[in-house]
Amino acid sequence: MTRTVYVNGDYLPEDQAKVSIFDRGFLFADGVYEVTSVLGGKLIDFAGHVRRLHRSLDELQMASPVTEDELLAIHRELVRLNDIDEGLIYLQITRGAADRDFVYPKDATPTIVLFTQSKPGLADAPMAKVGLKVLSIEDQRWGRRDIKTVQLLYPSMGKMMAKAAGCDDAWMVEDGHVTEGTSNNAYIVKGNTIVTRHLGHEILSGITRTAVLRFAREAQMVVEERPFSIDEAKAADEAFITSASAFVMPVVELDGQAIGTGKPGSMTARLREIYLDEMRKAAV
Repeated sequence: MTRTVYVNGDYLPEDQAKVSIFDRGFLFADGVYEVTSVLGGKLIDFAGHVRRLHRSLDELQMASPVTEDELLAIHRELVRLNDIDEGLIYLQITRGAADRDFVYPKDATPTIVLFTQSKPGLADAPMAKVGLKVLSIEDQRWGRRDIKTVQLLYPSMGKMMAKAAGCDDAWMVEDGHVTEGTSNNAYIVKGNTIVTRHLGHEILSGITRTAVLRFAREAQMVVEERPFSIDEAKAADEAFITSASAFVMPVVELDGQAIGTGKPGSMTARLREIYLDEMRKAAV
């Protein structure tokens, strides 16, 4: 079955979708994106993704080609047309097509593209019961990681470094401290305390991160937002990541060394349970 995608106002079969070769997303990575999960045919934390989308657009002095209501309607229509029960919706907005020039064009019309990915069993991923193996690598990305741009080459390289080392993902390290994973926020647990890097230009403000930290505090867990080192992570009781597609996922090994018991921890499991329960209730 061919997916139906959305391109600049039209719903099209994926093999008929086209974007200009002069699009600045293609030429300069001059664009932003969001990924929203779908559970039970409904959108998870949609409002949070829209808020971050507009922040990213504002930081790059780009205009949104659609309103928030229109964006919600497009997401829902793609869920319906592609019969998505569990999966993801990818959204990308670029500055649009213009003759190649480093200077922002004044009259370009933004390009907007959305497509779905069906992921049956997304909420019951087997890896949540096994845990991830993570490799530490140097963080060589640009300095504005707080903007969710489509500039993802180094995270992709990091994923490949991890795969080559027999790992599932990589944690990036800068000035001796973990910034984040290749496509997720990183956490360690010591006792009843959850530690994750504070927000700043060094990391992306994860939508799942925001919700999980709120739920953790409501559950009387202690949260410290500060940098942590690889050695501190190896000495932790538990570790985990969060993202829109992985939700809360345990990390059981770092650079070949087991974290805690080497199995998913109880606090991580509890946070995943709380997150999925609360997000399903609030889904739109």
